[in-house]
Amino acid sequence: MDTSAIILNGPRDLSLGSLGLAEPGPTDLVVEIDWSGISTGTEKLFWTGQMPPFPGMGYPLVPGYEAAGEVVEAGADTPFQTGDRVFVPGAACFEGARGLFGGAAARIVTDASRVARIDSSLGPEGALLALAATARHAMAGIDKRVPDLIIGHGVLGRLLARLTIAAGAPAPTVWDTDPARRGGAMGYEVLDPADDTRHDYASIYDASGAAGTLDTAITRIAKGGEVVLAGFYPEPLSFAFPPAFMKEARIRVAAEWTPDDLTATRALIEGGALSLAGLVTHIANPADARAAYATAFDDPACLKMILDWKAAA
Repeated sequence: MDTSAIILNGPRDLSLGSLGLAEPGPTDLVVEIDWSGISTGTEKLFWTGQMPPFPGMGYPLVPGYEAAGEVVEAGADTPFQTGDRVFVPGAACFEGARGLFGGAAARIVTDASRVARIDSSLGPEGALLALAATARHAMAGIDKRVPDLIIGHGVLGRLLARLTIAAGAPAPTVWDTDPARRGGAMGYEVLDPADDTRHDYASIYDASGAAGTLDTAITRIAKGGEVVLAGFYPEPLSFAFPPAFMKEARIRVAAEWTPDDLTATRALIEGGALSLAGLVTHIANPADARAAYATAFDDPACLKMILDWKAAA
């Protein structure tokens, strides 16, 4: 088998090409991808060449860890069947390219243990499951507080705010410096940080990925308050010690989702407690991938860019 896939050969060197696929085994699924998302965090760092070194990275690679599609072949040792709708967090099944993420392809082969069934009614929003689970992971668990201030009103910031409300907690305040990003709130207020005078937030979540927000966040917490780093930061982080000392600040890093987060988030979505509406703002044909990636990374009006693999068929 082979497939059409987005191939990133190096920084800013991206194209749609054809790759061979590994032969599926008894625990594997073959999935026809309908929708795949473009991450403005980790994928942007590969696009710009700013991704810090870690095991498995290198070019050429197939990007994308947010994909949704239909099972077209199910191994004998899997609990799936043909026709199941699934979310796929990428795959490592390509010949001649690294599948470091591997979701931006028309067809993938993956171990069944990595995918999750999703409601058949989900369209392109089905590709957002991992990002929603990442937001849930930041908030869920012992000794974790829900945010009362969120910095950044991108997709992750919006999901954090929606999950806070879904948890029955008071609606958080959200900051964004871009006026175009302040719309689309669902039950909470979005402010320019210059218009917010509070300095007693118990828990501030930074969803901006901007290293310079840490000092600002520390000055806005109550004594003993917490700053949660929910984004991905390519540059070293630092902060002024005296304000953190006086506030007895705590800093926590939130990593990526776990399978339990994925299961819990899927239940929230299917039960109607968490809406994914309004988060996908742009949809493009994979044939226009170069322009689509540039828009995803450079256009502030683009919250989430989704590639429509059905359009490329």
